[in-house]
Amino acid sequence: MSKILVTGATGQLGSSLINKLLEKVSPGEITALVRDENKAEALKNKGVQIVVGNYADYASLVKAFKGIDKLYFISSSEMMNRIEQHENVVQAAVEAKVGHIFYTSVQRKSEDGSSPSAIITNDHVKTDEIIKQSELTYTILRHGLYSDILPMFIGDKVIETGTIFLPAADGKAAFASRKDMAEAGAILLTTNGHENKTYEISGVDSLSFHDIAGILSELSANSIQYISPSPEQYVDQLRSYDVPEQMIQGASNLCVGIAQAEFDFPSNDLQNILGRKPETVKEFLKVAYGL
Repeated sequence: MSKILVTGATGQLGSSLINKLLEKVSPGEITALVRDENKAEALKNKGVQIVVGNYADYASLVKAFKGIDKLYFISSSEMMNRIEQHENVVQAAVEAKVGHIFYTSVQRKSEDGSSPSAIITNDHVKTDEIIKQSELTYTILRHGLYSDILPMFIGDKVIETGTIFLPAADGKAAFASRKDMAEAGAILLTTNGHENKTYEISGVDSLSFHDIAGILSELSANSIQYISPSPEQYVDQLRSYDVPEQMIQGASNLCVGIAQAEFDFPSNDLQNILGRKPETVKEFLKVAYGL
């Protein structure tokens, strides 16, 4: 019986992963690391052990990781000091003698900082190296882009407006759903043979926003067009809607990254881990838009 700890356990990926783990192991084998215990009532009611800690508090991490065999380390959502937080997690895992660390990294083409998406990917490149140099047994899960971000990028009214307006040009990405990635994580945590391996956790096909417009047109029986403005035009439009500047830059950089094929990494790894075909973008959008 292995003791599994999941960080970020009340977030969308963490909570979904724990629900999948509960289908495979007893609640007593699962520990959830949370920053706010009040947000963990649902997990507590399922019999999951709750420990309080955060990535900025090294001592809390060492205490939480004691006796843990497998650590599922979800990357920090804080951009400003993410590397320092990640170093805390890895070093605490070393000090606590964690048996095996599983890290949710990110797919990327460029690792030299030249990518427009470097603000997203650079910290993951560095964290992968920190983990490998730690001498911990590791599994790196290089997640592709979530299908779940598509409604945020193309808008909840896209069927009514008939237009996708994003500066992604003809670029493609191998989208996969968060729930499939969570299920894959649960499978890896409860099976053997993943020591010191890196998996590309993405869809088996890459799609452009031209393709996505076509899918939505087919599902809705409406004509959906895709327009790719310049990044400057896109930023100006979002500013006219009073979108927060950090969100504007994040969305723009991600789209330009897609345009430059930074996330065009289709892989069979997710399908092989799941033992079935992952949810397609078409299947995801059909549910997301109620079509």
